[in-house]
Amino acid sequence: MARDITIATRELSPFEQLVLNLLCEGKSNAAIASETAHSEKVVENTVSRSAQVFGIKSDADTNLRVLLALAFRTHYGDKAFDALNVPCAHHEIGPDGRSMCNRHAD
Repeated sequence: MARDITIATRELSPFEQLVLNLLCEGKSNAAIASETAHSEKVVENTVSRSAQVFGIKSDADTNLRVLLALAFRTHYGDKAFDALNVPCAHHEIGPDGRSMCNRHAD
């Protein structure tokens, strides 16, 4: 079944981005909580809130964390992919005439 995942309805906060970067590394909520010095409940709520930003809803047939990781990497880029030196699909010519990514957060 195809999923309709929207482009983020708002920019993610720095903490949401941190949590999703760690989620993309395959870390559990417990590991993310330990690494960020927050409770698992805070991490769980952050993951749920972030999924709402991308319009991802959980159901019996959906792995919310996998879809969220895919949506996050599509929207914000993937540093592992960037290491391959493949041009970003979000590049455009900036006001100074240089190529720049219009989506990735550094």
